[in-house]
Amino acid sequence: MIRKLKVCGVILAAGESSRMGRDKALLAWPPATAGTDAAPGGTLLSAAIQALKPVTDAVVVVAGKNADNLAPVIQACGASMARNPAPERGQFSSLQVGLSEALAIGCDAAMITPVDCPPLSAATLERLRAEFEQAIAGGRWGVAPENNGRHGHPLVAGRALMDAFLQAPAAGNAREIKHAHDNLIDSIPVPDALVSVDVNTPEEFAALAERAQKRIG
Repeated sequence: MIRKLKVCGVILAAGESSRMGRDKALLAWPPATAGTDAAPGGTLLSAAIQALKPVTDAVVVVAGKNADNLAPVIQACGASMARNPAPERGQFSSLQVGLSEALAIGCDAAMITPVDCPPLSAATLERLRAEFEQAIAGGRWGVAPENNGRHGHPLVAGRALMDAFLQAPAAGNAREIKHAHDNLIDSIPVPDALVSVDVNTPEEFAALAERAQKRIG
């Protein structure tokens, strides 16, 4: 009998958002009032937590210097926090903090996304989880969504891929490690056009919000 994997959602939210001018985790989402901060329940962070909870066994948010600001959202949404003590080392260090916490709470797989990637649809996330279970049973290391030739998040990583990330230097690069093991990571075609989107500036977020509003409308 195949043991069901225990998957942890890992949300990377420790960045300083210097180009955005405000914490990206707290940008309003859905974007009814795009470009402003929102109360818990209406942010990119809360949307990510709520999207991952139905398809994971636990959700961990990696925070940095913004931990005190993110804590109310994390608590209200029923997730837990892991602090990156040195977020200036870059996002890869946050990934390692999040994966270490996932293992510490008894998970053996992770569904990983940066907080500035809008969550995919519930149907897509459910498919990714199902495809991941099949991939691991077939000896693969993980799965990643793909739309029109563009890959994105969340990456769903099994224990072997998690170990590859954790064994790399803190100054490592997740993309390089993924590329080194491309033959063991399945690409899953999905209909979500926002699969490869992230936002770094107010202008990019405004454009994303406009796209999302058209899609919702």
